[in-house]
Amino acid sequence: MILKGTKFQIKVWKHLRTIPKGQVRTYSQVASAIKKPKAVRAVANAIGKNPYAPKIPCHRVIRSDGSLGGYSGKGGINTKRKLLKLEGILL
Repeated sequence: MILKGTKFQIKVWKHLRTIPKGQVRTYSQVASAIKKPKAVRAVANAIGKNPYAPKIPCHRVIRSDGSLGGYSGKGGINTKRKLLKLEGILL
């Protein structure tokens, strides 16, 4: 799959593909993983612009407080909840 976006978005989206099915990460964990620990908001914005959901699993990223956050894919937050439930994650 050829990704189209900014360099930063592509870096974030590529990292999302490494999150194993059935696991979640926080926006902060993703920022740290891509070596940009202070760029949590930028990471959240990049995830929010992911046009490849759910192939690039942005549904596996949640807020630090354990809440779901948003979901850019079709169906919004309800779809995110369903996708996580299918992977055995109940939040």
